Amino acid sequence: MLGMKLTLEMRPSHAHLMAFALASVTSALKWSQTKTVLAFGDSYTFVQGTTGHPGYSFFGDRFNLTITKEQMRNDEIVSNVTSSDGANWIEMITGCYSGLPTKCPRTLWNFAFAGADIDPAILTLHHNYTVDMTEQVGQWVQAWQDKLIKAPSESSLAAFFIGINDTGDVRGWKNITDWTAFWNTEMDSYFEAVERVYRTGLRSFLFLNVPPTDRAPAFTNNNATANQSTQIATFNSLLARRIQAFKATKKDTSVVLFDTNAFLGNVLDNATKFGFTNTTGFCQCSDPSYFWYSGLTSSNLSANE
Repeated sequence: MLGMKLTLEMRPSHAHLMAFALASVTSALKWSQTKTVLAFGDSYTFVQGTTGHPGYSFFGDRFNLTITKEQMRNDEIVSNVTSSDGANWIEMITGCYSGLPTKCPRTLWNFAFAGADIDPAILTLHHNYTVDMTEQVGQWVQAWQDKLIKAPSESSLAAFFIGINDTGDVRGWKNITDWTAFWNTEMDSYFEAVERVYRTGLRSFLFLNVPPTDRAPAFTNNNATANQSTQIATFNSLLARRIQAFKATKKDTSVVLFDTNAFLGNVLDNATKFGFTNTTGFCQCSDPSYFWYSGLTSSNLSANE
């Protein structure tokens, strides 16, 4: 099935808003005790590393999944090289904007890869070098097993922000008869990955759901947008259930779900209150009046999609 692989981006000002909002939920995560953050996700979370794939990652790519001692010594965050051309939410909450992660107020090990889906066994990779979320977790496990990265249980947090590309990639699909079953398959992979992180000792977890990307400029007046809206709602509902189940079986954890969809939906609905005057177009510029920095930043067609 033909389809388009999309990467949607928020403006840097969105990241400020999200970081501010996230500050209100950090008390449940023992934030004052948190010294190390592991981040998994897509373009909304990735930061550029000096040894990462240009424009996509901090840690290598699919052709270079193994994390090495040399990377750990030399890989630095490149300032303002994110999908929104400015500091993003994970940099803001950690205070880790550039340089060696270990020199930041909170150490940020960012495994996120721009264009990532949850599992390459379910959805076609955006590029042959893309590292999807399940493989990002594999990178963390390898680095932990090789004792390259320390993330003590009592002072570390794992953050997951994924699903934006998944819900966008299937927006034009017409061959799925049971969408709940489809997304539950994705959730199985999602939480198998979360369990792997748990087994490495992490006990503090932050989840962000899918924002209202169905309202992005790339999808305006598109016949598939209604389906995408439905899939985002289904994805977020199932995610919330899985998080509750995870919390119920892991009594030793601190777990928070940040409702990115409701938060940014409110900003869109009350744009002028937040200083935005344009919510239907986008501008890859410094004009703060635009809500969207980009409506569609990567698009490639594949006969296998």
